[in-house]
Amino acid sequence: MKDFTGKTAFITGGASGIGLGMARAFGREGMNVVLADIDSKAAAEAAEALAAEQIKAAPVFVDVTERAAVREAALEAIAVFGKIHVVCNNAGVAIGGQAGEVKAGDWDWIIDVNLKGVIYGFETFLPLIRSHGEGGHIVNTASLAGLISGPGSEPYSATKYAVVGMSEGWVQQLAPMGVGLSVLCPGFVRTRIASSGRSRQDRYGASPAGRDDAFSALISQAIDSGVDPDIVGARVVEAVKAGDLYIFTDPRFRDIVELRFAAIRAGFDAAAASPALKSVKEWAPLGIGSQER
Repeated sequence: MKDFTGKTAFITGGASGIGLGMARAFGREGMNVVLADIDSKAAAEAAEALAAEQIKAAPVFVDVTERAAVREAALEAIAVFGKIHVVCNNAGVAIGGQAGEVKAGDWDWIIDVNLKGVIYGFETFLPLIRSHGEGGHIVNTASLAGLISGPGSEPYSATKYAVVGMSEGWVQQLAPMGVGLSVLCPGFVRTRIASSGRSRQDRYGASPAGRDDAFSALISQAIDSGVDPDIVGARVVEAVKAGDLYIFTDPRFRDIVELRFAAIRAGFDAAAASPALKSVKEWAPLGIGSQER
């Protein structure tokens, strides 16, 4: 997607952080932006701030854990701007914990927001983008935690790995439809994700107290010193224009990700040398995974 002028971007979690950074970046390219957020007050304030920058922005309430709410927000956005061309499934929360100690409500909350929220956004907006025939692009926010997982971050990483996996499959299906797709895998960004429990829905139970340990303190410090969300937004615009699948924002993590890839390669080497697998007489052709990306 190259031409943004006069088109519209719909961004969940758009009232702050990376969502607002993307809204500002797309707005500066001449797009209308819809700030879809569970915090209506913050969305309205963000829309006013963007208006002062000559960016047309509309705040819309959405709870991404409810498919019907996503559909309602989509209809409201269309009523304001007519058509949606870019969709950023960005709303996200974070929670972690020791192995075996994460509560059921915490698992439900992070899966419903980080994973199902992306699914609902994708399935709601894809037919709407296809219907106007002008093309478009979908950006799914994952994380570098969708490629590497640290101890205590398993609930978060599980959802982000899933978003990466879905995006890798969807991009191949969308290409013939004239719709692009990218998966955003940022490193540390100066957002309020560490306090995402502020908008936690009552049905998931009370938000647990923060972990008081050195690991959590280190993560919080890294977030506070992370990249400015506006820079991330500009990076997303670059990638959408280029049609990139993976959007990374912190090249310093390359070596850490390479360690994971090396471990995976070592696993395949072990399989190739496995006495147990020597009993396989002939491997059938896979027939999958050969598509170019």
